[in-house]
Amino acid sequence: MTNAEFNTIFRERTLQFVVRVFRFLETLPSGMATRIISFQLGKAASSVGANFRAFCRGRSGKEKFAKICIAVEEADESEYWLQLIKELNLGDEKERSFLLNEIDEIVRVVVSIKNSLKE
Repeated sequence: MTNAEFNTIFRERTLQFVVRVFRFLETLPSGMATRIISFQLGKAASSVGANFRAFCRGRSGKEKFAKICIAVEEADESEYWLQLIKELNLGDEKERSFLLNEIDEIVRVVVSIKNSLKE
């Protein structure tokens, strides 16, 4: 698989992740805590894909590295908010587990890309 093919597939994967996150957030009960968590998770999850796209279009090595670093931070933050949702036992357990597994894999990919750019 070429880098271009991988990038296309991973852009779609991060897009589908945030679509599922947004749909999941719509199912959570309303309340102060869930509003805060939903806002933060929505921002972080959507930023992962946006920054990966920016990484793909980076004009220099430094720009690409900066964007993938942001994607790593936002993916890690998304994982945090999903873990908090799990701790609070909110939302559908099956979907929550899927999202936690998916963000774990996404974190691994973006960290791997970041580490390869460091070398």
